[in-house]
Amino acid sequence: MSSVNGNKPVEVMNFGGFTEVVQFLMELDKLKSVYRKNKLLNNERQENTAEHSWQFAMAAMSFAPYVKGVNVDHAIKLALVHDIVEIDAGDVLVYDIAARDAIREQEIKAAVRIFGLLPYPQNEQFLALWNEYDAAETLDAKFANVIDRTIPMLLNLHNQGQSWVENNIRLEQVIARNEFIEEVFPEFWEQLLPQLEAAQQKGWLL
Repeated sequence: MSSVNGNKPVEVMNFGGFTEVVQFLMELDKLKSVYRKNKLLNNERQENTAEHSWQFAMAAMSFAPYVKGVNVDHAIKLALVHDIVEIDAGDVLVYDIAARDAIREQEIKAAVRIFGLLPYPQNEQFLALWNEYDAAETLDAKFANVIDRTIPMLLNLHNQGQSWVENNIRLEQVIARNEFIEEVFPEFWEQLLPQLEAAQQKGWLL
């Protein structure tokens, strides 16, 4: 099965007992060709989902000490698996609720397919991590969702609101989709909200 971005199926090569793991890792290479709405800070190009996942994992490791009870190792695992489904489903703007709802079933099927490339019990373990992140019920998953939403906002705040401006995003949309941050990480939301309001004053948000 090809990815959403047109990549061809990965050739299966024989690595003995490691064949399935190698196939899974090579499948993940497709994530480097899934481009997101945010651009790099130098505006050279759009970031890809693999880059986002790496930055997300680094941010989780960096912010974890400030949120009591977070298991940083587990949060990093959630960060690394959370967007793998975009190989099949692609990236959708977080503020486009209808589009996100429309690809819901596609994401679930993608998770089953891609993690299913791994041997047992890794396939179930990786799928369980993705489901945990998606459900956002545990503290680690809530924290991971907070960081996932935070990174694009930080990029926009440091890049003249690039993806906000290009997609005509309103301050009310940003607050509505991200105010849950206050529940998990109130100290950071207290600092972030004034920056969002300032971005509107600068014309980066409608």
